Amino acid sequence: MILATTRRQPTQARARERVERILTAATELIAETGSDAVRMTEVAERAGVPIGSLYQYFPDKPAILRMLAMRVMERVRDGLKQNLDGVGSAADALARVDAIMTGYYGLFLTEPVTRDIWSATQSDKTLQELDIADSRENGRIFFSALKHLVPRREHARLQAASFLLMQLSGAAVRLAIAVDREEGDRLVEEYRLIMRRELESLFDK
Repeated sequence: MILATTRRQPTQARARERVERILTAATELIAETGSDAVRMTEVAERAGVPIGSLYQYFPDKPAILRMLAMRVMERVRDGLKQNLDGVGSAADALARVDAIMTGYYGLFLTEPVTRDIWSATQSDKTLQELDIADSRENGRIFFSALKHLVPRREHARLQAASFLLMQLSGAAVRLAIAVDREEGDRLVEEYRLIMRRELESLFDK
């Protein structure tokens, strides 16, 4: 499912470059002051574009945040594909899943801007729908990478588990970054063990 995030879709190189400047400016401002404090006029000024041009592409600040959040989703999906490429055994799969979870959590720990963007969009209904669609697609990638390790009779269960685990991974990390670091680390480790147990139960069939 593709959901529009800009009012006007840039097609020419100049327009795409302008959108990139807007998104870069917004990211810089979020890093400096947090998303709540950012104003559209500041984004336009930092990007060096007229305020009218900014509104041509993004009708409001949530639209900018949605686009930035979508880019985070794309990065996570690219990492998922790379980490799951050529899984050879159950042990290999479990090790890679551990690495995926560690990397996903690390992304939010090491990039405060990413954390701020994601937190700012959690009440956005459009992004919630996109998040579910993203988890479903990531679940398909996960299932495709692991299905050869699971008996065919368990494929339906693996499909459901893949979708659920992808969605819950995001929820677990968002909870972990909302509490203090020590507790967050424990929560992520516990969720990692839950993932392993679920997959081991399928691999052992």
